[in-house]
Amino acid sequence: MLTTNELQVFIAAAETENFSEAGRRLGVSQPAISMQIKALEDRLGLQLFERAGRHISLSEAGRALVPMARETIDRVIGIEETMASLQGDVVGLLKLACSTTAGKYVLPSLLSGLMARHPQVEVICQVTQRAAALDTLRRGDAHIALTSLRVPFKDVEYRPFLTDSIVLVVPPQHRWANLSEPILAEDLLKEHFIVRESTSGTLDALRQGLEWHDLSLDHLHKVMTLGNAEAIRMAVQEGIGIAFVSAMVALEAVETGKLSVVEVEGLQLEKTLYMARDTDRPATRAQAAFWDWAFDPANENIRQRPTLRKGELSTNGAASNPQPSAGAAKL
Repeated sequence: MLTTNELQVFIAAAETENFSEAGRRLGVSQPAISMQIKALEDRLGLQLFERAGRHISLSEAGRALVPMARETIDRVIGIEETMASLQGDVVGLLKLACSTTAGKYVLPSLLSGLMARHPQVEVICQVTQRAAALDTLRRGDAHIALTSLRVPFKDVEYRPFLTDSIVLVVPPQHRWANLSEPILAEDLLKEHFIVRESTSGTLDALRQGLEWHDLSLDHLHKVMTLGNAEAIRMAVQEGIGIAFVSAMVALEAVETGKLSVVEVEGLQLEKTLYMARDTDRPATRAQAAFWDWAFDPANENIRQRPTLRKGELSTNGAASNPQPSAGAAKL
């Protein structure tokens, strides 16, 4: 009879396609992984991996086993969690996937409150690009995804969690740093820009906002592309260029005078972060507890993010939040 341990070893090897990496993930040696995979293949009478020297890849039988192995492990975990929950406690594993900004500026506050209430919940969070976070959810490798990408799938429920402002930041010595009036969108064409990678939500919002002014990203003079918002903020502080970044990312640097926010007339950019879950899979107790806690009124301060518009600097949602102009872009 197959055991969950054998299936967990197989899944680790299937996901990494490397016995050494699977061993590191599970805390056992590479030879032990090889032996267990060989024993599993002998038991099933099928070769699960194609071997070519040190390289391995899933065979047809291996690919067929992956979803069944994952489902079996999830069912066993579900049984254990349900039995423990009959004692009145919320226990179990909570698997999250999120984009980078959400992983640093949103989830820590949420998880702190959740784990104070339910200390027996164990959390695994995969921080990745927003499309990858959604793919992780759909594969069943995450219970909930926090992402600005909203792709309509019939089994995925999206619920808006917060709206994040995107602001133009410059170093304090820049000629725009102390302007009392907004600049024009056309003025952006004279500057050197640091931008996010093409798949980011921030760049999507900027692209849509520029279209209102008959401009495109190609019109900007891009001197650097970075895949991390904090790296962009630091590059702006060093005077390499200017950039549009999340208000959450810019907040501390603006408050300490390391960056200045510049308003662009008719260009108020926003992106919405969504909580997403797969309604085709039954929710675990830990998953349901996190979902309910995320939208609890006690967390209203987390959902109210700073705008960083001139005269509206706020870290607790107390500032006014006017409606976007015709140049606004929402994700």
